[in-house]
Amino acid sequence: MEFKEFIIRTYEDQSDRAQVEDLERRCKVGPSETMLDSMGDPISRIRNSPMYMMLVAEMDNELVGFIQGSIKVVTLKCHPPKGVAKVGYVLGLRVAPQTRRKGIGSSLIQRLEEWFNSNDVDYAYMATEKENHASISLFIKKFGYTKFRTPAILVNPVNNHHSFRISSNIDIAKIKIDKAESLYRRFMGTTEFFPSDIENVLRNKLSLGTWVASFKGENVSFGINGPINGQVPKNWAMLSVWKSGDIFKLSIGRAPNSCLFFTKSWSLVDKIFPCFGLSTIPDFFNPFGFYFIYGVYHEGPFSGKLVRALCKFVHNMVSKSKDENCNKIIVAEVGGKDEELNHHIPHWKLFSCPDLWCIKALKTEGKNTFHELVTNNEPRSLFVDPREV
Repeated sequence: MEFKEFIIRTYEDQSDRAQVEDLERRCKVGPSETMLDSMGDPISRIRNSPMYMMLVAEMDNELVGFIQGSIKVVTLKCHPPKGVAKVGYVLGLRVAPQTRRKGIGSSLIQRLEEWFNSNDVDYAYMATEKENHASISLFIKKFGYTKFRTPAILVNPVNNHHSFRISSNIDIAKIKIDKAESLYRRFMGTTEFFPSDIENVLRNKLSLGTWVASFKGENVSFGINGPINGQVPKNWAMLSVWKSGDIFKLSIGRAPNSCLFFTKSWSLVDKIFPCFGLSTIPDFFNPFGFYFIYGVYHEGPFSGKLVRALCKFVHNMVSKSKDENCNKIIVAEVGGKDEELNHHIPHWKLFSCPDLWCIKALKTEGKNTFHELVTNNEPRSLFVDPREV
């Protein structure tokens, strides 16, 4: 077969948009064959990042591949001298099925890493399904990435006809952005991958707000209306919510037979016995959006109950939202050793799954730090930036 040359160039919105969207529809990612609908904006997943780039591969005037990347500054304790590093995130690698195994994907990754290097990036990293062996093999075996973190993706379907009861002993309040920023910097500023521009995340139109919870009688000194660095209760929790469904939709092309059987059985029971108030299972085979819970933090021996109460509050808020799509799910991604959160954030194990982050040092002088980074035990918590889900 004759080898055809291809070129790698920067994405041009007006001339490339239609072809990129068509290619996205034809490319199914991972074992679940996930498909993404960018809703007319192919760079919607990176547009909110401090710096971003999209590259395309062109062959005979036809787009046959693309990749996206973003750059930001985050907390990495072991990175000298101040425990912060510039990181580049690799995402959205797609190659047309008929042109695979021709070096297109590798060329796209290489060019994106060159862009990272030109912007003084310390580390490049990517995230994928733990079972996406083809992608993992490409990044690890060919480009020298190392398995780094394995956060859990927790998925919870929303029941549009049911509201959860929240204990009357718990106070939940929405706080202003400047207060939220202060609390995050104070209590999560040293968390791995905490973004230095957290204020931009919180002020983004996709961020619906930040809420705190405490037990009645303990919140007098919380400082919501007082000093920013005031005392906090013995038990308290906070989280923020990001509406990902406003910029892209997902759909699943393939699911295990057990999942299909369960879904059909659950729907049948719900129709026969509506009084049970079962959670509505979204139609994952048609495009759906989701709400992303991020920045979950808790302190105190009974703070797990507050995390669960906040999640119930988010469910009730989402169930009452007037979205055009009745398919609603809430997603959270929990990393590190904070396994307690898995017990307090409501989710369905059937739909939840492990994620895999892989990382690579781009600077020679950072090799020792990199070794320490990837060999250290997982931290207690990991900050998952909603701009990168």
